[in-house]
This record gives sequence, C-alpha cells and structure tokens, in this order.
Amino acid sequence: MACMQDTREESLILNLNTDSHQDEGGPLSCPSPSESQSLFNPSAHDPLGCVTIQTAPQEQKQQQQAQKKRPQRGRYMKRFSSRWRSSGPVDSSGQPVLANSETDDATPGKAHKTPPRLLGDRELACGGGSGNGRQRYVTKDGKCRVNLGPIEEKRRFLSDMFTTLVDLKYRWFLFLFTMCYLLTWVAFAGIYFLDGWLRGDMAKPNSKPCFQNVDSFLSALLLSVESQRTIGYGFRMVTAHCPEGVVLLMAQSILGSIIDALMVGCMFVKISRPQKRAQTLIFSKHCVVSERDQRLCLLFRIGDLRASHMVDAKIRAKLIKSRQTIEGEFIPLEQSEINLGYDMGGDRLLLVEPQTITHVISDRSPFWGVGAEWLKRETLEIVVILEGIVEASGMTCQARTSYTEDEILWGHRFESCMSLEKGAFQVDYAAFDKTFEVQMSPISGKDRQLQEIK
Repeated sequence: MACMQDTREESLILNLNTDSHQDEGGPLSCPSPSESQSLFNPSAHDPLGCVTIQTAPQEQKQQQQAQKKRPQRGRYMKRFSSRWRSSGPVDSSGQPVLANSETDDATPGKAHKTPPRLLGDRELACGGGSGNGRQRYVTKDGKCRVNLGPIEEKRRFLSDMFTTLVDLKYRWFLFLFTMCYLLTWVAFAGIYFLDGWLRGDMAKPNSKPCFQNVDSFLSALLLSVESQRTIGYGFRMVTAHCPEGVVLLMAQSILGSIIDALMVGCMFVKISRPQKRAQTLIFSKHCVVSERDQRLCLLFRIGDLRASHMVDAKIRAKLIKSRQTIEGEFIPLEQSEINLGYDMGGDRLLLVEPQTITHVISDRSPFWGVGAEWLKRETLEIVVILEGIVEASGMTCQARTSYTEDEILWGHRFESCMSLEKGAFQVDYAAFDKTFEVQMSPISGKDRQLQEIK
C-alpha cells in the first residue's frame, strides 16, 4: 500500500507540473532541481495526502524571463545563420539540404552546381589537381584549355575580317558562303523587278523594255543569277533602252567578283591550313629523367610519320607552374623557359627519324632542386612546342603537347627504335613510347652537387 501511494503521488506531481507548463505556453520540460526538492519534500505533504507545490517567487520570475528570451533568441539565431548560410537547396523547415550519396541516388536527373574554385588552391596550382581528372593547360593533342571571357569590343574582330572568316567553323563558314550569294541574287532581282514595274514593262508588252523577257519576280531572279555568274543563256538580257539597267549590271558584276575573291580565298586558306599536318607529328606519352654522361637530364621523344619532312624544324618547351612570391603575390600559371640546347643549336632539328630531346638539369634549370619525391607532391605541366615549315605547301606548322607531373618517369630510359636493315635505317614505331627502369638516386641535381662538394 505504501508503494502504491508513493507511485500515485509521483504521477500526480508530474501531471501537475506538465499542466502548469502547458498553461504558460512553454514547451514540456523536466522539473528543475529546486522544484523536485520541493515536490518530494515529506514535510510538504498534508495529512490527507494532498500535494502542495512550493515554488519561490524569485524562481518563478527567472523562469518567466527565460521563457520570454527563448523565442527572441531563436529568431536572432535564425537571422544570423541566414547571413552566412549558402544559397543552396533547403527543405520545408528552412534547413540546407546536404548533397550525400542518398540524395544523389534519389534524384539522378538533378545536377549539383559546384562553386568556382580559385587558382590559389594547391590542387589548382597548374590548372587542376593531380590525378586523371586534373585540368590540363594544354591537352595531349595540343589544344589549349583556356576559355576567353566575355569581350566587350567585338568590333576588333570586324577590323580583321579575313582572319575572322578563316577561324569560323566549317558549318558557319559554309552557311555564310551560301548566304552571300543568295542575298546578292535576291537583292538585285528585286531591283530589276522594281525598275521594270516602275517603267511599266510588267503591265503591258513594251517595244523598248529595259529588261527583255522579264515579266515576273522569278524571271528577274533568273536574270540576276545569269548576270552575276556570267551564264548568258541569251534569252533574258539588259537592253540599251535604259541607262539604269546598265549601271545595275555593272554594279552586280563588280560585287560578284569581290564576293568570289573573298569567299574562294577564304575557302582555299581554310582547306590548306597546316593544322592537320600536326596530326602526323607525334610525341612520346611520357617524359623520363635519367643520367647521361654523369649529368641529370630530362628527355622526351618526337617523330614525323610522313615521308615529306619538316623544313627548319625547331623545338622549345615551357614549364607551367603557379607560385607565390616572397611578398605574398600569387602568380597563376607562370611560364618558365626550359633550355633544350638553343645556345648550342640543339633546338634545330633534322626530323628525318625520331629524335630524343634532352634538357640538361643544371643550376639554371627550373628542375635544379627537383627530386623524385618532389614530383609526387608538386603540380606542374611541361608544354612542348614543335614548329616547322611544311615541305609540300611552304606554310608554317605547329604541333603541341604537354606532360604533367604524373607523366614524368624518374629513373627511366627510352628503348631504341632504330635498326639497320638491308642498307637502310629502319624505324620501329612500336617501341617509340617504350621505356625501361634503371638504377638511379632519387635526389635532385642540387643535392647531388652538395654531396660531391662534401
């Protein structure tokens, strides 16, 4: 019986506490330690078993002030969080939705926009992070991955109209090529038809018409095409009875000759551009670092697949790497020259067979302090440019490629791809990209020199 009475008293106390909080409009909460002591105080029970809740006036005031401050604090925190919270998707309660694997799988059609990243980050120090998904400055086939932003002065391109037309894509160039002829034919056909209609040649037959056998717009269009293309079927013609017809014929002939010269010239230059010649100039897939004559060297291979050779071929290379100066200035994609022997004429090539290009890593080289471990940590890109004159057309051709830090093999050498067979040298392009590993110290050229001095 005593246990049952205690249980009833505790349940009654909790119910009274819950009702009092609901009447005040506050959320349900557990009683404070002071309240629990007053509730379960044996001296607080009367002889009839009724419970009297004793609460100090000071505690009541503190509770009321705390309840008044809670909604205001919540509103203030909500406004404060909206200042820095990202403007991404939110749910019904106003909370941002995190992009996790579950939400991505649930909505595969929605693409999440990623904010643009700055080049100051280490993973973008050379245009992208390391790995297969990095952004290259120049692709392996020689395309520069640099997009120009919005250009306000568009009229600069109109001042060099010939280069602008040549640089157009083929579909736009052919569209412009066709529209130039169609517009001039239709424009002069409309002038011919208007002149004949004003003279009255369309309404009734005239013994002295300005344009013979032109009685509709379609016949005027045929006259325009025949005149500009100098077809001359002999049925429609401009007569000598009106001077304006002769002037129109002269103007159309001159304009047609200008369009022919411009369009045919652009088409010839566009077709004969030596860009496709670069497809037969190949570079090795990897760049190797090995020793030659007790000197640390950086090597790569180039080759020409055609029998017609490049004239006056030149090779040069650039190191693309971002850096930060001592003063704290960040220089993105800084270009440093890599000496390929231009002081001794080693950059001029006779590109008859595959050539192995050598860069000696000296104290003037940007790779002077580069070791095997350094390549694994840093982000860089080597851009190789091969220029020469095409023997068949006499036009200058340029081929480009690049090597990232993942494509530089430390302690490797290229296999030989030349052999002597039947009185001639034979090139084996199957071994063009093959390398083999050699025993070599992983330290840089700078550290090698310090060790020799010691």
